[in-house]
Amino acid sequence: MRILIADDHALFRDGLSMHLERIAPQAVITQAGNFSQAIKILETDKKVDLIIADLDMDDINWEQGLSEIKTKSPGSRIVVISACEDNRSIKKALDLGACGYIPKRSDTKVLTSALKLVLDGGNYLPPSILEYANPELYGKDAGEPKKSKILTPRQTEVLGYVAQGLSNKQIAYNMGVSEATVKLHINALLRSVGATNRTQAVILSQKMGLI
Repeated sequence: MRILIADDHALFRDGLSMHLERIAPQAVITQAGNFSQAIKILETDKKVDLIIADLDMDDINWEQGLSEIKTKSPGSRIVVISACEDNRSIKKALDLGACGYIPKRSDTKVLTSALKLVLDGGNYLPPSILEYANPELYGKDAGEPKKSKILTPRQTEVLGYVAQGLSNKQIAYNMGVSEATVKLHINALLRSVGATNRTQAVILSQKMGLI
C-alpha cells in the first residue's frame, strides 16, 4: 500500500507517519507540505492508494486542492485529518470525494481505530456530522438523546462487547448465539444510534451516555 500525507506541519506529518507505520508496517509513505506538492507527487506517482490531507494549507484553497487531488489521482481514497470540525466543511469535503474525515483533536484510540477502519477499506465520519445528519436521534438540548431511543437488552450487551473490540465470533461465543444473530444485533444497534460502522457506534453511544 502507498500512502501520501499532505500537511503543512512537519511534526504532525512525521508523527502520523510513525503511527501509520505501526498500524500498517507494509505501507510506503510519502509526505507533502502543501496541496501543490501533493499534486506534483500525484502527477508522477499514479499508484497512491490512500491520500491523507489537511484542509488548512495556505498555498491553495482547500476545496480547489481536494478537487485537483481527486482529478490527478481518481483511483486513490482520500481522507481528511483536520482541526476544522465545521459540519459544512465536512460535508463539502465528502462531496469533493473524501471517504473519511478525522478531527485532529481525536484521542489516540479513536485515531487508531479510524485509521484502521480506513486502511481496511471503510469510511470514518466524526460523531458531529452523524448528529447533524440524524437530528431525530437527539432532543432539544445538544447531544441529548431522545428517551424513545433506547437499546434493547441484547443490543446493550452487544454494544458492550463491541466496545471491548471483540469480533463477531467472540461475541457469538460469549452470548451463546450464532454469528448471523450477532450481525443482526449489530445492524440494529447501528440503526438505533445512527452510526455506519462499529467505531462510530461506540463513540456515539458514549456521547449519548449508553455506555
